[in-house]
Amino acid sequence: MPAFKNCFLLALLAFPLAAHNGPPFPIIVDRPAGPVVISLWTHPDVGIGTFFVIVKAPSGGVIPSDLKFDIAVQPATGRLKEARYPMQREWLRGQVQYNASVPFDAQELWKVTVFVASKEGSGQASASVEVTPPGLGRWDLLFFACPFLGVGFLWFRVLVRRRKVRQLQKA
Repeated sequence: MPAFKNCFLLALLAFPLAAHNGPPFPIIVDRPAGPVVISLWTHPDVGIGTFFVIVKAPSGGVIPSDLKFDIAVQPATGRLKEARYPMQREWLRGQVQYNASVPFDAQELWKVTVFVASKEGSGQASASVEVTPPGLGRWDLLFFACPFLGVGFLWFRVLVRRRKVRQLQKA
């Protein structure tokens, strides 16, 4: 019966885990690019990395309605050609934001360039970002094996207690 109580307590303490281990972070903040001011946020995971461009109007200006954004990535080592991806506008209240998902094939430093195009002008902004493996890296296996090891430990304890009870009953 105590093993049941332990499992029940563990179930109560369980909580769902998110797909990523942390929020996006900025790599470009409030930099003028063409007719607007942009901030570039990213969550760069090996596999698929996500990028978010937050657009602001320059002081005394407005955000053009015909804005188009592209994002280009290339390993800092130059082992691959620069790949360019279009960004899609996301309709949010009170904020203009563009998003893109970019495939990354390796954990290394990547050069990221945002291209802005509009009838009122064009521009670009660049930064570097280190692409990391999703999750906890090398510790994933140990972390995700913990529940199975815990259940195995509880199962072993129940077997040992049952054996002791049977030996006491025979004696």
